[in-house]
Amino acid sequence: MTRSIAPLLALLLLSACTATSSEDQPKTDRSNIRIVAVTHGQSADPFWSVVANGITDAADDLGVRVEYQAPTSFDMVRMSQLIDAAVASRPAALLVSVPDADALGGAIRQAVSAGIPVVSVNSGADAWQKLGVLAHIGQTEYEAGRAGGEKLAAAGARKLLCVNHEVGNLALDERCRGNSDAARVAGGSATVLSVNLADPADAEQRIRNALQRDTQLDGLLTLGPAGTSAALAALRAVRPGRIIHFGTFDLGSDVLQALQRNEMLFAIDQQPYLQGYLGITLLVKFLETGAIPGGQQVIRTGPGFVTRENASQVARMIERGVR
Repeated sequence: MTRSIAPLLALLLLSACTATSSEDQPKTDRSNIRIVAVTHGQSADPFWSVVANGITDAADDLGVRVEYQAPTSFDMVRMSQLIDAAVASRPAALLVSVPDADALGGAIRQAVSAGIPVVSVNSGADAWQKLGVLAHIGQTEYEAGRAGGEKLAAAGARKLLCVNHEVGNLALDERCRGNSDAARVAGGSATVLSVNLADPADAEQRIRNALQRDTQLDGLLTLGPAGTSAALAALRAVRPGRIIHFGTFDLGSDVLQALQRNEMLFAIDQQPYLQGYLGITLLVKFLETGAIPGGQQVIRTGPGFVTRENASQVARMIERGVR
């Protein structure tokens, strides 16, 4: 069941504003609070830059210090080392993404055992409790993938292709699994295609080859905005006279333009800005109160859908770096 975070967000924002914007009350001195954020995505990445914006804004609003760290590529060994180094530096709290619980579990449990409060964001919805993490903020990936598959099926697609650009990221595997189950329920089928976006031309060629080999493919789902350009180029090469419904995860300028040109059916938005902002805010409030919301549920920031109808409105938020 999707849980609304509106009341929670309102409470957290009120708390942050009260602490930072009232001239009639003394500010809480949080300058000694240092939080380390370790994610699998670099702050220069179009998606993770929005997460980083949320982290930075929360740190500024609350008056705490936050260090953002990530491996230079999708590298679980390196990410585990970064978490270990963060734990050794004894921060007040730790914010992490968990794309591979098996690979990162040891490092995260070490943080918990050391008494460092940990909150996970973005990926890790299925693992946070067993790792001893206080809460998880994000979307449940299987349900998001299934919702995308249902959107494609509702448009008439019956044979779907799920393009995975980060093999080994369990969150992306779950998106494709949900997409496949939605296709089967609709009486269709789905397959998974692995690509490497470090080589955009090769990724485009792989998608194009898959679409040309199987002319029955009529639905395409990519799992992040970085794959949008490659997918669109492939679709333009094979689409004349052929209907292929296209959706993607997450937002970016290419995605918004494709939606506005009617080249894409939808984008699934998990609100990365809120993931970063809420992650820092929850940790600060836990340090101050010993309490954390969430219980046995993920604090969900998605999935939501951006379509041609609301793309212009969302584009203004993207320009501000908050969507």
